[in-house]
Amino acid sequence: MDTQAIFVAMQCGIPVLLWGGPGIGKTSFVNAVTKHTNRFGVTVIASIREPSDFAGLPIVQDNAVDGQLVRLAAPQWAIELIKNNGGILFLDELSTAPPTVQAALLRVILERQVGEVTLPDDTWIIGAANPVDTSSGTWLLSAALANRMLHIDWSLSVDAWVEGMISGFETLKGLIELPKDWRSGIPASRSIIASFIRHKPTMLYNRPEDMESAGKAWPSPRTWDMASTVHTAARAAKLDKDNELALLQSTVGEGAALEYHTWERALDLVDPEYAIKNSSTVKFPKRSDQVFAMLVSVVAYAKTRLTPNIWDACWEILGRAAELGHADLAALPARMLHESRAAGMSTPVDIKKFVPILQAAGLIK
Repeated sequence: MDTQAIFVAMQCGIPVLLWGGPGIGKTSFVNAVTKHTNRFGVTVIASIREPSDFAGLPIVQDNAVDGQLVRLAAPQWAIELIKNNGGILFLDELSTAPPTVQAALLRVILERQVGEVTLPDDTWIIGAANPVDTSSGTWLLSAALANRMLHIDWSLSVDAWVEGMISGFETLKGLIELPKDWRSGIPASRSIIASFIRHKPTMLYNRPEDMESAGKAWPSPRTWDMASTVHTAARAAKLDKDNELALLQSTVGEGAALEYHTWERALDLVDPEYAIKNSSTVKFPKRSDQVFAMLVSVVAYAKTRLTPNIWDACWEILGRAAELGHADLAALPARMLHESRAAGMSTPVDIKKFVPILQAAGLIK
């Protein structure tokens, strides 16, 4: 994965963990990103911190108005991030943090909660870690902590190093800034990933048996949700297929990402906008997983721009699917569409085709 893709990952708002041996430039890159983006940056070395430096330091109050005699005070690094309305929190040497410190980091990583304060939304959390076989004094990451982060293998680039030696490792060039509306594509990505999980349900949760693999990227409901975000960002940044796949691997692991990537490329789905404009004539694919993915993508697209005409066109597509024997596949998309109904949009006759299925599933009365 190149630095362009790593920078795209950082902009997603999901904690990023850079893996690599000592001295290969992880810290220098994070410092360069901090300078490049003109963001406030703070470095916290996890191995020399106590759990209270992340969970909050208990402070006894003499005159507690609300009756709470003990409060969890935030450390200075968190206060500085709040004062600056966010920035970059760099958790260096994360793999040298003992299990007690890793446990205290869980809420920081997932919820940005430090003691009784919450870090600003515009806070990028970036970590750096050394693999166990590259340095002494390292700990395996707990599965709970690992499953909250993107795991990126930092590779040493000779060309980048030579350029950095000449420039002083202070500048980054040509990094892609995500467009302001890039998150609008997340619902579509979620719909395709949900279609894949429906096709391959064993991929929803597959925690590795060995502890070392569990300390990296692996598929879970949380990481598939993260995958939908980075998948959208990769498309918005127009990254090449190799970097797009690498970003997926950073969320759900190599095996799951490869299987999803192969499945998605074989879908060959019709464009949702085209399908809605040609609702009475659009052709349906042959495989059931393709039909389901097509219907979900059409509804996901429609929900973001719903008008009476689009509403009617979607129901026409769902109705045709039911007539072709795909009523069971159309049931969930039908419920999704019905829940997005706006005032003035009448319930079409086609919805009656789905009532028995939705009732049997307990989705409607």
